[in-house]
Amino acid sequence: MAGQPARTAPKAREAQVVRTEWITPHMVRLVLGGDGLAGFEAAEFTDHYIKVLFAAEGVTYPEPFDMERIRAEFPREQWPTTRTYTVRAWDPAARELSVDFVVHGDEGLAGPWAARARPGETVRFLGPGGGYVPDPAAGWHLLVGDESALPAIAASLERAPVGATVHAFVEVPAAEEEQKIVTPDGVEITWLHRADRPVGEALVEAVRALEFPAGDVLAFVHGEAGFVKELRRHLRLERGIPRERLSISGYWRLGQNDEAWRSVKREWNEQVEREQENAAA
Repeated sequence: MAGQPARTAPKAREAQVVRTEWITPHMVRLVLGGDGLAGFEAAEFTDHYIKVLFAAEGVTYPEPFDMERIRAEFPREQWPTTRTYTVRAWDPAARELSVDFVVHGDEGLAGPWAARARPGETVRFLGPGGGYVPDPAAGWHLLVGDESALPAIAASLERAPVGATVHAFVEVPAAEEEQKIVTPDGVEITWLHRADRPVGEALVEAVRALEFPAGDVLAFVHGEAGFVKELRRHLRLERGIPRERLSISGYWRLGQNDEAWRSVKREWNEQVEREQENAAA
């Protein structure tokens, strides 16, 4: 029996940092530009994302940068590390791509890098991907997330259908992490301040307490996997929302780095779905 054909390595794009802007004390926006963004498209979805590539420590890759060559010539532990980030905005006329990064001091890989990034620095990435956009036909919209989901929620609010009923809940560490979002019809975010509470606890309480409007709901729920699991169960089993009307996933998981979480995320999601299907039976 013939073996499966080898997977082709994805082609990386290259851009340069045009400018940086601190949106809040713990979120920095990088605006990327350059000829490498020719042909880039990120207009269909509001949760478009890219996978930023970081060179393995002490490793220099041959130029021109080629993922297929790297995978062929370098051991796996020397392949670039990826971190996934939402496209906050894409301006095709100016050919500028805005990406927001949460920064907690020296914690993690992408946050400290973004905090130090300077104009002219080269950024390589894969993508974009995506799959959610507010449906004008929905009766109303529910948007829920922690700060990791804020860029996608903000982009979704900015493209919410005029006159739509929207309930948006975003949990951030404190009041200074709130952002000003310009939305149609003055739709506003309900900001929840985490302080010393567990991540997502306030979001679960807010959604459970919400009096759902009548009509078909389209829900977007993303962030730390623990609270996402709780809300998935609540929305699917207690509120009876069909799976196809939910965009819901754990962007990250407390206590795990990105590599560890991505290695088990698919299996974890499938297990959660099985548990909830069994509970509903």
